[in-house]
Amino acid sequence: MASDGQVFVKFGHIVAKHCLDKRCSAELLCAAEQTHTISSQLGIVARVKAVTAESKSSSELLVSNAQNLIQAVLHVLKAAESACVKGLRQPPPDSEEEEVAAFCMHWRKNLLWHRAKESLNSDRDELGLRKTQARAEPTLTAMVQEQSPQIKYTPKRPKAIKGHTIMDSRL
Repeated sequence: MASDGQVFVKFGHIVAKHCLDKRCSAELLCAAEQTHTISSQLGIVARVKAVTAESKSSSELLVSNAQNLIQAVLHVLKAAESACVKGLRQPPPDSEEEEVAAFCMHWRKNLLWHRAKESLNSDRDELGLRKTQARAEPTLTAMVQEQSPQIKYTPKRPKAIKGHTIMDSRL
């Protein structure tokens, strides 16, 4: 679990590096650093627990650290959502960064499609306000949970125009 936390740290650093908004990038880097710290702490606690006698307090500490790591990873994903909505720079071709950007673009495309569908809803309440459907907006967290660890997301490569960002193209 601790090593999986490091995957999200790397994801956060990549998205922050290509984010167009400095505040979103800073928030994402802060969340990634917090995740890195908690992930390292969890690794240490797990190694110590592995070589010491079984105790209730060490088990509770391990569980507590794992819960903290989950919360930190969720924070990274929420900050990455904000960064993706603001826009990302075009990463180098044929790189891990391009794969991360494609994953984020796919999520953003789903989000914009969901929002467009919701805005077309003509159902109104008694005050004339548009009713929203019960379906929640797509999240990066849900996309990560849907992805199998063995299967990488390999979309068709978007055609980039020199000088434009990934988010400039119509999704």
